[in-house]
Amino acid sequence: MDPLSAILRFHSWCRGRGKAWSLSGQDGSPAIPAARCAACYGDGQNLVTEDVTVVEGDVATISCRVKNSDDSVIQLLNPNRQTIYFRDFRPLKDSRFQLVNFSNSELRVSLTNVSISDEGRYFCQLYTDPPQEIYTTITVLVPPRNLVIDIEKETAVEGEEIELNCTAMASRPATTIRWFKGNKELTGKSEVERWSDMYTVTSQLLLKVGREDDGVPVICLVDHPAVKDLQTQRYLEVMYKPQVRVSQNYPLQGLTREGEPLELTCTAFGKPQPTDMRWLRVDDEMPQHVVVSGSNLLISNLNKTDNGTYRCEASNAVGKSHADYMLFVYDPPTTIPPPTTTTTTTTTIPTTITDSRAGEEGAIRSVDHAVVGGVVAVVVFAMLCLLIILGRYFARHKGTYFTHEAKGADDAADADTAIINAEGGQNNSEEKKEYFI
Repeated sequence: MDPLSAILRFHSWCRGRGKAWSLSGQDGSPAIPAARCAACYGDGQNLVTEDVTVVEGDVATISCRVKNSDDSVIQLLNPNRQTIYFRDFRPLKDSRFQLVNFSNSELRVSLTNVSISDEGRYFCQLYTDPPQEIYTTITVLVPPRNLVIDIEKETAVEGEEIELNCTAMASRPATTIRWFKGNKELTGKSEVERWSDMYTVTSQLLLKVGREDDGVPVICLVDHPAVKDLQTQRYLEVMYKPQVRVSQNYPLQGLTREGEPLELTCTAFGKPQPTDMRWLRVDDEMPQHVVVSGSNLLISNLNKTDNGTYRCEASNAVGKSHADYMLFVYDPPTTIPPPTTTTTTTTTIPTTITDSRAGEEGAIRSVDHAVVGGVVAVVVFAMLCLLIILGRYFARHKGTYFTHEAKGADDAADADTAIINAEGGQNNSEEKKEYFI
């Protein structure tokens, strides 16, 4: 039975059961939509297949399966209703179609090197009574042919806004473009153009650049079902004026005092690298004894006439920047100097002088006062102890004298008798006389 006869027979069978269906298919060819086939067959439908999505150039596999096989003939037709396989025989002269599996319950065919022209509906037919038919759709995905970033300026200046465009050409379906600067995602504006069955997408990104963007990659990444991790990138090149810093080499983290030397160093970074660097004194002339050698400034013997602000200037093709150092010369280490700081302007980096010697002197003075106070306390304590000991000594001896003087007078009837009976009196003197024979 030829395919058309089978379809007409199926049509008659459906009409006999009051079922409506359409003979119109692609290019006017007869077709039975899957939904209408299911309505016609109801739950008794035995033919099963699935839609196929494949990337251009890959292999698509079409499977026509029978749930309850009764040894009926299975065949596969292309979108033009040409028979690809009838059972295990291939009448179509296209070697890209190869038989993968054939049995009473399945006809499986592979299509290699799939192209856009292969996209469409493929029909599975089962010659039963009545005949059955169902279709599967092959969808072909086409990844972008090219992914290119165009940048408005190869080299930008800090603060400028530049335009970048990323183009993904000839994809199907239309791709989605995402932007990243380093690890940060940015938002662009996309436009889609259709050419025949293909889509070209262009995304525009406006980016204001700074010195921190120099050397950072800008990434254009594609989201598309046919490709994974497709991206391209461009590195930003940003020019910026110098960044200047003044550091104190000597004295190291100390005060600047009269008679001592001072050495300063100026460092500058920029793109392009600064080539012109000079020292000057703000609002006054540079002292004659100041020695400037390249980026270094040296004063061998400081005095208070050197007080003032010293500035280091650096310039390149983009612009000029400077950093200031405020010098305050203190007396030799006999006084506690006031706190000092330096100020900066424009793109300069602040420099601070730390008064470490003042802290050391304050600490030493605090220690001296504590020692003197301790010594005075010890001396006062020793003197008090000595006075107490002497007082007790004198008090004890004075009591002994009074005691001996009144001894023996306790039992006297009157004062005269007491004096006579007391120790040291006449009677006692006589008792203590010694006689020599």
